[in-house]
Amino acid sequence: MHHLSVASLFLFVWLVERSHSASSLQDSMRQLHHSFSISLYQTITQTENGSNLIVSPASVSFSLALLQLGARGNTRAQLEGVLGYSVKGGILKKRFWVLNSSRDMWLQQTCTLFIQSGVQLLDEFTQGAAAWADTSVVRANFSHGEMSGSGEAQADTLWWGQRLQVALVNTVKFRGIWQKQFMFTNTQNLPFVLPDGSTIKVPMMYQAAEVRYGKSPYSITASDQRYVVLELPYLGHSLSLQVVLQSDRKTPLSSLESQLTARQLASWNVGLRRTKMDIFLPRFRMQSKFNLRSVLPSMGISDAFDPTTADFTGISGGLYLSDAFHEVRIEVKEDGTKAAAATGETHPEHN
Repeated sequence: MHHLSVASLFLFVWLVERSHSASSLQDSMRQLHHSFSISLYQTITQTENGSNLIVSPASVSFSLALLQLGARGNTRAQLEGVLGYSVKGGILKKRFWVLNSSRDMWLQQTCTLFIQSGVQLLDEFTQGAAAWADTSVVRANFSHGEMSGSGEAQADTLWWGQRLQVALVNTVKFRGIWQKQFMFTNTQNLPFVLPDGSTIKVPMMYQAAEVRYGKSPYSITASDQRYVVLELPYLGHSLSLQVVLQSDRKTPLSSLESQLTARQLASWNVGLRRTKMDIFLPRFRMQSKFNLRSVLPSMGISDAFDPTTADFTGISGGLYLSDAFHEVRIEVKEDGTKAAAATGETHPEHN
C-alpha cells in the first residue's frame, strides 16, 4: 500500500468535473477554461509573495464573460482574447456552470446586477444577461447602502459609499460530501512543513482508501522535477477534488506553479490509476480576498479599466471598471468540502 502524507503546502487544490462523455465543443471549452485558470493563478501568485492563496477561476471568468454582452470594440476584443471565446449565440449558455444538486453535493452560481436608482441600462443587455446567466437586477442606493427587489447576493461584497452606477456580483457556492469520509477519531495533530522549512502542528486527517493517484507524465522544470496528483471523489461522482503537490519536498512550490500548462491539467485524468493508499490530509480553512484591478490588465484586459478607452456602451453610456474584487473561502474537513467565491466588478459614475 502506498503512503501519501500532505505534510507540506499544497501546490493547489482543483475541483474537477468527472465526465465520461463529452462533445468536441465541451472538450474545447474545458481546455480554454484550464488555460484561463492557469493564467489567472500564475498572474496572482506573482503579486501575492508566496502567501496562502485560493482562487475561483470559474467565478472570475463567468463575470468577465457576462461583461462581454455589453462590451464593444477593443474592450470586447480584449475580454474575448483573454477568455478565449465569445458568448454570442447562446451556445455556451450555462453549460459549464450547472450541475445537478443533491443532498450530498450542492453547487450554485448566482449573478446579480446592482443598479444605482435612476440609472438606465439598455434592455438588450439586461435581457441578454437574464437569458444567458439567470442574472437578477436589484435597484440600489450605493451612497446609503440601500437596495430593493429580489435576488440572492452577498450584500457585504458590495462597496457601499462609492460613487457607483452599476455593480456586478457573481457568487459560486459549493458543498460536497466525500465518497469515503475521513473518521474524526483518526484526526490528530501532526507536523506540517512550511515553505521556509519550519514545521507547525496541524489537525491531520487520515484514511486508508483506494483512490486515483499518479505522477505527472511531463517534466516541469529543467532538472526534471515532478509532482504527484491525488483525486478524492465526492458522493455522486460528478465532482472530485484533486490535490497536487511536489514529489520532492526540497522542490519549491514556485518552480512547480510557474510551469503549469493546460496540457498538464488535461493529462491528470488519463494519468491517474486506482491505488490503495494511506492518506494524510490536513484539515484546513482558508480565505483570500484581493482586487483584480492590477491582475486583469497584466493578462490583457486593460481598456475596461481606463475611462478614456472603456467601451461598455452595450450596457449604458460612460461606464468603465473601477475595481474587480474577488473573495474566496474554502473549508476541507473530515466529512467533505465547503467553498464560496464572490467576484464583484464596479462601474463608477463617469464625469
